Amino acid sequence: MLSQCFDRLFYNIMYLNDIMLNARLRSDPVVGLIAWMARRNFTKGMAFRDEDRPAIPVGQKDRACLLYVHVPFCEKLCPYCSFNRIIFDEALCKEYFIALRKEIKLYRDRGFNFRGIYVGGGTPTVMIHELAEMLTVAKDCFAIREISVETNPNHLTDSNLRILKQLGVNRLSVGVQSFDNDLLKAMDRYEKYGDGASIAARLKEIGGIFDTLNIDMIYNFAGQTAETLHRDIDIVLGTDIDQVTYYPLMVSTMTRQLMQTTLGPVSQEREKKFYRTIVNRLVPPYRYSSVWCFSRKEAMVDEYIAGYEDYAGLGSGSIGYLFGTCYANTFSIREYIDRVNKGEIPVMASRAFSLRDQARYDFLMKLFAGCFDLRAMKKKYGWKLDWYLADMLFVFQLAGAISCDYKSDRYYLTPRGRYHWVAMMREFFTAVNNFRDFCRENK
Repeated sequence: MLSQCFDRLFYNIMYLNDIMLNARLRSDPVVGLIAWMARRNFTKGMAFRDEDRPAIPVGQKDRACLLYVHVPFCEKLCPYCSFNRIIFDEALCKEYFIALRKEIKLYRDRGFNFRGIYVGGGTPTVMIHELAEMLTVAKDCFAIREISVETNPNHLTDSNLRILKQLGVNRLSVGVQSFDNDLLKAMDRYEKYGDGASIAARLKEIGGIFDTLNIDMIYNFAGQTAETLHRDIDIVLGTDIDQVTYYPLMVSTMTRQLMQTTLGPVSQEREKKFYRTIVNRLVPPYRYSSVWCFSRKEAMVDEYIAGYEDYAGLGSGSIGYLFGTCYANTFSIREYIDRVNKGEIPVMASRAFSLRDQARYDFLMKLFAGCFDLRAMKKKYGWKLDWYLADMLFVFQLAGAISCDYKSDRYYLTPRGRYHWVAMMREFFTAVNNFRDFCRENK
């Protein structure tokens, strides 16, 4: 079963990137080469085999990492979402949080050094007092300097915000997706989370409570027009929000089929045009934190995979990357709880990357955040770095996707390259979503 899960992921990435490759080759042969490069590296990096023994490395005190904690419970299951999540069950959720606190201590006992914590979901604030106890345990175990928590608009109560502030949360990320009421109704979010105007008003009210207030938005929904996108951006600018993360719609094969009956067919034809609209409207007054995250100031971003070189994945269905080892926790919530209660880190599978694979992963992820420091990476990988990256540098420079500041020895994404990275990362995360769906179906 393990081999089937990861083989399925491997071929899903190949298939999805082949689609992108064929489309790009017809319109732009050089961009097609970029797609092929991404496909080759993503598929190799995520290909697991039965001979891989599921394990994570021992912690390194001198390596500061990020702690990602996944809370899979939701009051509503949005039709476009492929994350590991289930409908909220109070008894099971409480049992799950107890297991999370135990798993945090297992990482402490293995000698890890976590400086930041990111709690995602699902809806992490679904049981605010359990979340508070879990964050308290994490702060007792590690010297946590920054805390980011995801939530939904209906949880922006004075009581919840006060608890999160007292816990030292620096960044609160609110899943908005759109302010358009018709889209919210189609997503089955309108009744539970409120109308667009009320959400916008509440966001404006709570501005300044946290160091960073982020909203997650999505573009390229079926039925979304240029006019509705502009109206959404008008509202975003009117809230004076600290940070906005504007994701392209990324759905798995299974979710795509579901969405065709709820939101309509998904098309990539408008994605590039919509992305340019978002960039032209948001930059300035915002600046890039990643290719799809825009910030007014320095802050954590949703793409912690770009902000931290090493991150641990805790909770059911989490994926981590520590010191060159990529791993995934079991997707079965019951198995997760049982294994943690036995004192085990509930790893489902893992793969140790070669130095070459690590270097190429770093290159892609750091450029996702906008900049690759060649000098810093040479200290990490040595003189072979040039050899590891030669073909990628050639193709990306040929495509006009990256430029080099030779004085500082740094590579940057060009305006054209930013959309190339949006397309590549969208296909990558879509493939990972397919993997999640397959694992849930076969757990």
